[in-house]
Amino acid sequence: MAAKLKVFTWSDGFHAFTVATSSRPKALDAWGSKQDLFATGLASQLTGGPDYEAALASPGEVIERGLTIDVGKIGKAKPVKPPGPSRAKAAKIEKLKTALADLDERRQAEMADFEERQAALNQARQEAETTYEAERKSLAAALKKAKA
Repeated sequence: MAAKLKVFTWSDGFHAFTVATSSRPKALDAWGSKQDLFATGLASQLTGGPDYEAALASPGEVIERGLTIDVGKIGKAKPVKPPGPSRAKAAKIEKLKTALADLDERRQAEMADFEERQAALNQARQEAETTYEAERKSLAAALKKAKA
């Protein structure tokens, strides 16, 4: 069962922003707000009016109405674009990506070295096994000859 829609609104003094959604946190997300506008009293729940109707007609989309600019004009607000990382954070991310790539490259070389050493050990073991078998066969034959 879908959650019942509620209509929430807030204003920056120039425009009123209204959205129909199921909860306050979802309204804050739709507005792109990092602070709780409800706690500060800037946002509230609507129960009627033209903004209420417009928001219910487009659930989840922010409806913008001009208060002092484009007074009375109601329309869909431009989507909120989340800000990208700061320069310092972007540089840190790049540095970490490079370090991770270097680590992966070193690990790949290390694993190749292990494989090479393992192949050499396998070869040495095979040679030792062959030598043992030949010597054992020779000694067993000499023992049999000595008993006869």
